[in-house]
Amino acid sequence: MARRTDETEPGAPPEELVGPLERGLAVLRAMATGQGGRHRPGDLARTTGLARSTVDRVATTLVRLGYVRAEDRDLLLAPRAAELGNAYLSSTGLPEAVGPHAVALADELDESVSVAVPDGDGVRFVAQAARRRAMAISFRAGDVLPAERCAPGALFAAGWGDTEWEAWRARHLKDPLDTGFPSVPPRTSSPSASLSASASPSEAMEAVEAVEAVEAVEAVEAVEAVEAVEADFRERTRRGREDGWAADDQLIESGLIAVALPVHDPAGAVVCAVSVVSHTSRHDIGSLAGFALPPLRAAVAAMEAALAAPAASKAVEATTAQVTAEPTGPGVAALKEELGAGFLQSLARGLDVLCAFGAVRGPVRLAELARLTGLPRATARRSLITLCHLGYVREDEDGFRVLPRVLELGHARVSGLTLVEIATPHLADLVLRVHESASLAVLDGQDIRYVARVASSRIMHIDIRVGTRLPAYATSMGRVLLAALPEGERAAVFAGVTPEALTPHTVTTPEALAEAVTDTARRGYGWVEQELEEGLRSLAAPVTDGGGRVVAAVNVALHAGRRSAEESLGTLLPHLLATAAGISADLAAVSRWSPVRVS
Repeated sequence: MARRTDETEPGAPPEELVGPLERGLAVLRAMATGQGGRHRPGDLARTTGLARSTVDRVATTLVRLGYVRAEDRDLLLAPRAAELGNAYLSSTGLPEAVGPHAVALADELDESVSVAVPDGDGVRFVAQAARRRAMAISFRAGDVLPAERCAPGALFAAGWGDTEWEAWRARHLKDPLDTGFPSVPPRTSSPSASLSASASPSEAMEAVEAVEAVEAVEAVEAVEAVEAVEADFRERTRRGREDGWAADDQLIESGLIAVALPVHDPAGAVVCAVSVVSHTSRHDIGSLAGFALPPLRAAVAAMEAALAAPAASKAVEATTAQVTAEPTGPGVAALKEELGAGFLQSLARGLDVLCAFGAVRGPVRLAELARLTGLPRATARRSLITLCHLGYVREDEDGFRVLPRVLELGHARVSGLTLVEIATPHLADLVLRVHESASLAVLDGQDIRYVARVASSRIMHIDIRVGTRLPAYATSMGRVLLAALPEGERAAVFAGVTPEALTPHTVTTPEALAEAVTDTARRGYGWVEQELEEGLRSLAAPVTDGGGRVVAAVNVALHAGRRSAEESLGTLLPHLLATAAGISADLAAVSRWSPVRVS
């Protein structure tokens, strides 16, 4: 691929640009950065400047690929959108090498710990180990901050040259209030805004009459303000270079403070920075530095050792391919045949190329990307040209690298989804298909606890609410969850339970209960016939995370007199298993590098 030369106009589109891929990424970016989670196609057309018909075709393609879901007239980012950011995170090896040490440090200090990487003149978070407090840190993996308003920024800027500083200065002069960074509170408003906001009616009239003079003054003051911010930023950068660590003394918002250290790769380059974040109610900068820097230095040394380990520098296709989406190659052709012009095949292929970076650690050659996606080299190459032009991929001498900017394509929004938020759309779809109530539950001691539920519209339906606890031994979801426990843990649960005959059908003897749970594990689903309540039949399936661990169970409950047991099994089980698989796939995508809360 030809590199951009000095004679090439910056930002000029290459001749081989894949237009549908460019437009599809623009829609994803608009959905990720817009206010709220719901978007109407017409609003996306106005935001992106694309024709409404183009947005409709992009949306149709993204919905069928699973990156977006449609709900009534709205479009929402789907959990699978996390796979795009996961590709970057997996390719760097940072979550595996750095993440566990960040979590351990947060536990040791009882303070929030964040990991960030440089992204142009910004700082983008890639991992968070947050403490759950009333005043909690709300940043998510994928959020980006201005470099000058956080501790890692001073560490990254220590390596900037004139070009980087000039780019930073141009951005800051264009956006002095940081409105382009929705993750942070904006800076104090401009002089004219402050004047009009605080003025009385008569003063406001005088301000209107003097607006031209104010604007002229503002232009000078804006330059002076940028110069003042730059002087402060350069000074903090100098201190960070000399001291080896940097501080954030309420740069983001009042009360929030942090200290940060750089993390180097085996070649000595700074690849990320780790921050310990606290609040002025617990520390000032001096006390936080004295308290946090010694264990932070030890944690960084362990992170650098992990990055230097031989396993961290090799291709990780064997491990990550299991949790990276299967290439849609053959499926793309089938979807194109099904939907015709409504399906953008080149957009689907470009997203395949982007996701394929997650199967290999470090730079990837064109031939390898073509092999991973099952695409012709020429097709993969055109996608790479487009991704490089848009700033999501960079070509180096040793291959192509995916860049942290990919995280802007919805990763922050979807990586914060809870298990309930992931599962509920699937439950609703299941209810529409089988016309019976569906629920999701987790094991809580000797009970199951309902965490999500969608009721059917039948006049007579099962009346159970979220938060309800039921004995695990007498429920289909309970048996699924018990069956997934290691033998020792399962025995401990059984030892603490005295089964009660809730109905004449309830299994109560230890031997029969153990056999029922074993049978559940063998067949892969749970079945309970009127053991919890007379007339109540329940069928359940396991929900797994990306590591294959059973974390929840999904069920369908109905009145036993509605149909025979054989009819219930034949009609409901395929839909139930498909729903459990869908929830599990979404959970695997979201939880790949970010912990998922239940609710």
